[in-house]
Formats: sequence, C-alpha cells, structure tokens
Amino acid sequence: MNKQNMMNMSRGLEKASIVFKHAKIINVYSKEIEEKDIAVHKGIIIGIGKYNGIKEIDLKGSYVAPGFIDGHVHIESSMLTPSGFARVVVPKGTTTVIADPHEIANVSGINGIKFMLNDSKRLPLNVYMMVPSCVPATKEEHSGAVITVDDIKKLKKHPRVIGLGEVMDYPSVIDGNSEIFKKIDAMRDKNIDGHAPDIIGHDLNAYVLAGIETDHECTFKESMIERIRLGMYVHLREGSATRNTTNLLKGLKKEYLSRTLFCTDDKHTEDIHKEGHINYNVNLAIQSGMDPIDAISMATINAANCYHLKDVGGIAPGKFADFIVFSDLSNIQPHLVYKKGKLVAKNGKPLFENKQTISKEILHTVRFNEDQLSFNLPMKTEYAHVIGLVKQNIITDHLIEKIDTLNHQFIFNPHHDILKLAVIERHHNTNEMAVGLVKGFNIKDGAIAMTVAHDSHNLIIVGTSDENMRIAAKKIKDIQGGIVVVKDQKVDDYLQLEISGIMTAQHETEVEHKLSKMKKTIIDMGYPIDMGDPFIALAFLALPVIPKLKLTDRGLFDVDAYQIIPVEDFKKENL
Repeated sequence: MNKQNMMNMSRGLEKASIVFKHAKIINVYSKEIEEKDIAVHKGIIIGIGKYNGIKEIDLKGSYVAPGFIDGHVHIESSMLTPSGFARVVVPKGTTTVIADPHEIANVSGINGIKFMLNDSKRLPLNVYMMVPSCVPATKEEHSGAVITVDDIKKLKKHPRVIGLGEVMDYPSVIDGNSEIFKKIDAMRDKNIDGHAPDIIGHDLNAYVLAGIETDHECTFKESMIERIRLGMYVHLREGSATRNTTNLLKGLKKEYLSRTLFCTDDKHTEDIHKEGHINYNVNLAIQSGMDPIDAISMATINAANCYHLKDVGGIAPGKFADFIVFSDLSNIQPHLVYKKGKLVAKNGKPLFENKQTISKEILHTVRFNEDQLSFNLPMKTEYAHVIGLVKQNIITDHLIEKIDTLNHQFIFNPHHDILKLAVIERHHNTNEMAVGLVKGFNIKDGAIAMTVAHDSHNLIIVGTSDENMRIAAKKIKDIQGGIVVVKDQKVDDYLQLEISGIMTAQHETEVEHKLSKMKKTIIDMGYPIDMGDPFIALAFLALPVIPKLKLTDRGLFDVDAYQIIPVEDFKKENL
C-alpha cells in the first residue's frame, strides 16, 4: 500500500485498516477528553475523528489513554529477563520503558547489555536502553566487568540506545574528573540521566552544567523544585523500597508539571502484581488530588518529551497505536492494552508468550572457593561500627554499639540483634571478602545469602553463625547464583538466578511464588515485617553510594566520609 492510500485512509476517503470506535480519548496535548474514533494502519495511528474501518472494534465509551512510560527502570530488579518482565508490566498498561542495564553490566559487562537488547527486541513493549555510566559504581568494590568509553561509543550505534545511564559518580562530575567527562562527552548528543541524592546549591549548578538532564533520587519537594528551576526533569519514583511519589506531590505546582515524569527504578514482581506498575504512580497522584489528565500526562507525553521519543506518548496521527482502555478515571486499571494496534493484554493477563534465548556468556558467573572463606571477625574493642537498617528504606544508620566478644572475636547474642554480615567477591575467584555487623534483621538462627547485591552484585550473606553462613555460600555456588535461606543449619529454600546471578528464565508466577514463600520463612525466623522487604534490605547493604554505612568486599564503607573504616570503634572504647 502506497502513501496515497494511507493519506486517503487518514482523510476518510478509504476505509482504515482498523478503527477503534466510541473512545473517550485522553488528549495529553490539549488536556481534554474527546469522544472520537481512532483509525490505525500497520500499527500507526492515522487519524482521530469519525472513521469507518475494514475491521472495527467498539470500545463502548471506555476511556483510552496512551500507553504508560516508565522513565527509569532496572529490569534486572524484577529478577526476570526482559521477556518475563514484559509479561508482568504490559498488562498494567506500561508499553514503553527507559531501561538502564546497570545491574547486569556490573556482572557481565557488554555481553550482559547485548543480552538485554537482544531479548527485548521482539516484545510488545518498547525497551529503550541507557548505557550504564558507572561500571563499577565506585572504586571501593570489585565488580565483574568494566564499561569503558569505547564500549559506550560502540553501544551508542544501536537504534534503541538513547543515552547515558544515571551518572552516579556525582563527586567526580562536580570535581571535573576527566574520565567521567569522557563518558558524558561521548553521549553529549543524546540523553544523560542523573543520580544526585544530596546535591544542592552551587554543586547542583555544576552537575547540571556538566550536561546532566534528569534526577530520580529526589525525596523532598524542595530538592525537586530546585532541580526543575535549573531545567532538569524529575522522576517521581515508586519502587519496592524507595517510594517518593507522595512526598514530592506535595510540592508539585501546576507550573512544574511539564518537567516531571514517573518511574519505578527497582520493583519486584510481587509488588507489581499487587499494586501495579506506572499506573500505580498515576493512581497515587490522582488520589492525592491531581487532575487525572495531568497525572496521565506525566506518565506519557512528559516522559516522551524528556527522552525525545517521537513515536510514543500521545494518541495522535503518526504515533504508535500503543494505548490502554479502562473504565474508571479515578483508579486506572487497564482491561485492554494495545501495542501497535494489536491486543496484547486483557483483564490483567498477557496475551503473548515468554520466548528467550540465553547466551552462555552470562551463565556460570559465581566463582569463589568456599573452602577458603573465613567469617571470623576479630575485635580489639567492645564497641563497633554497626550498620542499622532503616524501616522501608535503603539508606542505613551508622550505629556505635557495644557487642559481645570471646577471645577477641565477635560472638552472636540473640538478645542484642546484631548479626554478622559478609560480602564476598564472586566474579573473578579472588576470594576477597569483608565481614561487618548489621542490626535490624532480628533472626535468631539461620542465614540469608544473595548474589543480588547492588551494584557490583557480589555475594552478600547475613547470619547468626559462621556455619549457617558457610552452608548458604556453598548452596549459592551450587546453583550458580540466586537467593538462599538457611534455617537451623540446613538449606530451607532457594531461588536460582542463573543469569549473571541476578535474573532467571523461570516463569514469572513461579518466581513470585518462591519469593513470597521465602519471605514468609524469613519473617517466621524473626525478621520484623514492618521493616520492609528483607531481600531489598539485604541487597542494598552493599551499595556504597547510598548513605550512611555499607559493606563491600573491600571493607566497611562510611558513605559520608567516603572511605573504608575499621569495624572496631576505638573512640568509644577510650571515653
């Protein structure tokens, strides 16, 4: 069919291929609701108005909005491949994501990024990629790979690579470090995402001057407003652990709306099924009093404008026919989801299969000698720097606690809720490891081990005894990555994450069921239910770019001081 036929369809001179009749269209351009038909040809919207079609679908006055866009997401945090992830989020109305494959890149490097691109290329989900900017995230840990400037330049040529992933090393940016600027300059003509949790004032000016365009780390309305005033876009995030949407909405004036969008960042499948995906952010905004069309605009056209995506974000001629159909404007739960005019989800269920090919380069990534592991923690004093869990948050407290010792070694006391925490390098078989202390898990006998440990994804283990921790480490190596729960010196349950130790090709319902079951076991072991997800709590204890105290395979890291410190606290001892 030539251009003239297509123009004739658009003009109403010929029948369109598909016409969606009687739709209440959410117009994100004019901020109004139009009761019109939508004409579609070969997956593209060719007209809005009164049309006749070769095939006609009567929407019976339902609302129709553009498919939602997640402005920043680490697909790997779902523990599913892109194929499995799509089956979870598309039924919730998400038809486009801006993905940062930072997690798999830290384990498998450029091979991991290529897998993410290949596995996502034939999905009913637009998956655009940002090349990770900080692999490794810091010099204070060992990652599995390094992403260089040359890697960035090569990946930039891919048609779905649209920018540079979150520039987490903000101290280097502000200090004018030449290495980070080489990466920024390589992507100067594309999008550049930020990560600036604490930057304000003149430092923020310098960060924006460097070319950073977005930030998803705002937790207070004041920081959001400051960024918007400096020309940045701000993501209102609602993940499994970090939930900032409600707080930021309090400072969101009408004048600021065009510079805001939604993201999830990191969200588990269980939470997506239970709450929703980007539609959850939208519904939170509506429940907070925002006009529904404004909330929908944040999830669609604002995100499209931010990332310069011309094919999505609105219902208009020339756009992909990506849209959702729903009945209640105050609580958006899509009962139909269309991708390029094809029905891909109905009543919360995907209508497409999970087809994937796993390359051998991203398998068998857990390498350490369990016979050489030592969980001993020598203590010269009775006081220690202890990582304190914070309820429903990935930041931690920096505690100074009196601990129990025997023969100058830390010993576990079930009445004090201070457990050993270990991080073991698992990429290069160096067996480098560090042992620290953590308060807040409250388990009385057992261990939890994971190869999901942001951002370098080394092996992290929390436990009540060296033997429990050793058993957990051995099982992790046997299954080549995943999550292991040990109870009473026996492996109680586990989830294998065979892909780079952070994802699995298993069906999403199996993963969700297994995680839910293990979570219940951990709560039965004593973990306080009000602390939040225990897997997220553990996974982020190794992330040295989030305050205040973390543990990497190189040692206990004071984020505020930005240095490795000893576990012992000699100052308290000498008071």
